[in-house]
Amino acid sequence: MILDAETLELVNAIESMLESSPAGEIKPELMESVLEISTDPCANIGEAAVQLRTLRGQVIETAARRKLAIGSAGTHPFALWEDQRIVARPRYRDLISALRFVARQELIFGMHVHVGIDDPDKAIHVANGMRVHVPLLLALSANSPFWRGDVTGLASTRTPIFRAFPRVGMPPRYRDWNDYSERIEFMVGTRAIADYTYLWYDVRPHPNFGTVEVRVMDSQTHIEHTIGLAALVQALARELAEHFDAGGELGSYPFEVLDENKWLAARHGLDGELVDLPHRDRVAIRALARRLLDRMREHAQDLGSTAELEAIEDLLDRGNGAARQVVVYEANHDLREVMAEIVAASAV
Repeated sequence: MILDAETLELVNAIESMLESSPAGEIKPELMESVLEISTDPCANIGEAAVQLRTLRGQVIETAARRKLAIGSAGTHPFALWEDQRIVARPRYRDLISALRFVARQELIFGMHVHVGIDDPDKAIHVANGMRVHVPLLLALSANSPFWRGDVTGLASTRTPIFRAFPRVGMPPRYRDWNDYSERIEFMVGTRAIADYTYLWYDVRPHPNFGTVEVRVMDSQTHIEHTIGLAALVQALARELAEHFDAGGELGSYPFEVLDENKWLAARHGLDGELVDLPHRDRVAIRALARRLLDRMREHAQDLGSTAELEAIEDLLDRGNGAARQVVVYEANHDLREVMAEIVAASAV
């Protein structure tokens, strides 16, 4: 979020923020009040962490020179989408032309993690297998309890806002790479989409990059949580890749239950329950998350990300971003105070 340093309101100032970076990219998104940073491809989580800290530090310093500030969360607590200008780029203007109100009201902020996969069919296996983990990743990352000056009662308000878009949410399951390719080619051939990047599912193969991309998470205020969630996603991808290499078959779960679990995560964050697939029991989200975290520790050790993964413990012990925002709000019912806390905690 690009903010006025005094009022903490969003500012349409992306063009003044675009600078070259020694590593990674600083670039625009749909609205002029939104700034995206992204690392270069990194060999490990440690390298990505260094780039992220450098990038975040750079944009904070650039903003300060312009009497602006930077904050990171899934939504701005009191901003109005009607006040935001669309970036002067053909892709985004075309998006507004195609989707109208649905795109204009998308004043939300997300976190995407790409993990490189060395085989097309393996990438499909990893993407399919990641679907069952989407609700837990959302629960851990939920960081948007306010919208348009209102307490929404949701941990991730960003989730239902983005759900208005077409081709979003829990992704379809593909048989293999050929199945994926044929279905994409059909959509492109019928001019339903220009290319596969117009599929905005929570998880998607990204052939141009050679990655599986996980897109379900809210932007994180604390950079340690960003890094920790990236480490968790990488560990999950490694487990699924090894499962493919060993000839494993993924379980088949009803789409309705996967989607319901995602809704429960968006509604309750870490304080609710999910269906413990493949069983029918509802289990506390924190218990499921701890069980998953324990299973991922060995993978993290092999990947060299044990220390970074500890940020997930902090989320479980002290609450996700949504819970932390609510604690600040409940003191004085002051959303500007919430925004000030987001800015302070976003600093590197």
